[in-house]
Amino acid sequence: MPNLPFRLKPPLSVRSPLRYHSGMNEISFLPFVIGVAGGSGSGKSTVTQQVLASFGADMVSVVMQDDYYRDQSDLTPEVRRKQNYDHPQAFDWPLLVEHVRALRNGEAIAMPEYDFTIDNRSSKTIPVKPAPVIVIEGLFALYDADLRSMMSLKIFVDTAPDVRFIRRMQRDIAERGRSMESIVNQYLETVRPMHKQFIEPTKRHADVILPHGANGPAVDVITTKVASVIGQLKRP
Repeated sequence: MPNLPFRLKPPLSVRSPLRYHSGMNEISFLPFVIGVAGGSGSGKSTVTQQVLASFGADMVSVVMQDDYYRDQSDLTPEVRRKQNYDHPQAFDWPLLVEHVRALRNGEAIAMPEYDFTIDNRSSKTIPVKPAPVIVIEGLFALYDADLRSMMSLKIFVDTAPDVRFIRRMQRDIAERGRSMESIVNQYLETVRPMHKQFIEPTKRHADVILPHGANGPAVDVITTKVASVIGQLKRP
């Protein structure tokens, strides 16, 4: 068997999404919901950005699970800093599920914006409009059964641990102002064990597994599938 850039769980069964109307628009269409999961630094964002770049913001809405960490305004900065952000309980699942349902029903949402420099939600929100394609990206995108039930295509981006760690370290230093010592400690204490316990097992729910990260051929297959769905939506 050739070494394919992706693996499909045989047989690949893509569930048809529900029909909805976009606000007062008389045109109805079937949203195609994609879940993109994988460990920190695996390349999830690359897959999402490729889909977005291929079809544009008018056709693709993106929901970032990272912005759905629980609000922690009741905790002091010191306590917030010590929380386990790599555990499923760190996320506001009811709000995430509610927002995805709203998008599928043609309703715009105000997605929360999480500020990693203060370990809490910011006072701002991000407006997200409904679209024919909805991408849900996050560590635990395939973890919750209610969320999975709304997905048309489930993807797991699988990348070697050492590559993921290096990418995470570079990102946290450059974008989140963290020290190398704090990054290493968090990786050993929570990131690695939580990945093995909670994230890695969600691979069994995936329709498509990208075993070498967000490699070009695999992403091309995914965008081709999305293009076919969009093409069907545009038919009279």
